[in-house]
Amino acid sequence: MGVIDELLAYNRTFAERFANREHVDIHPSRRLAVVACMDSRLDVFAALGLDHGEAHVLRNAGGVITDDVIRSLAVSQMRLGTREILLIHHTDCGMEKVTDDGFRAELQELSGMAPSFAIESFTDVDENLRQSIRRIRTSPFIPHRDSVRGFVYDVDTGELREPPPP
Repeated sequence: MGVIDELLAYNRTFAERFANREHVDIHPSRRLAVVACMDSRLDVFAALGLDHGEAHVLRNAGGVITDDVIRSLAVSQMRLGTREILLIHHTDCGMEKVTDDGFRAELQELSGMAPSFAIESFTDVDENLRQSIRRIRTSPFIPHRDSVRGFVYDVDTGELREPPPP
């Protein structure tokens, strides 16, 4: 049995318990969108004390603000009522361990073509977080930009810290 089969077996039990829940509204009850890295050491819901239906959680490699994240945040705010955005980057990130040119070359060697997407590697987590905040605050597609904050999650302690301004 593979990992996916194990997870599907778990899901059957989950769905039995889930059947007794009330319908949860499509609009996140805390009017919050969280953008975080996809790192498996970061359990966003547990780290923030969030429950089912309280926030949108968007994840990608590095938690960087890409065009697709802007698209999702625009939908989140304009159609689903979110007003605040919380960014979470973290210590010991895999995106600090690659370079844009090096990873792009690896992908091109593997596939025979250059990727059309930006790699978005970085060397300074605090500065990368500040850059992500700037991308949101300057996007014309995000109507509610006043409440955007970013934090660095420590993968060894579970603590969130807010980097100082540059």
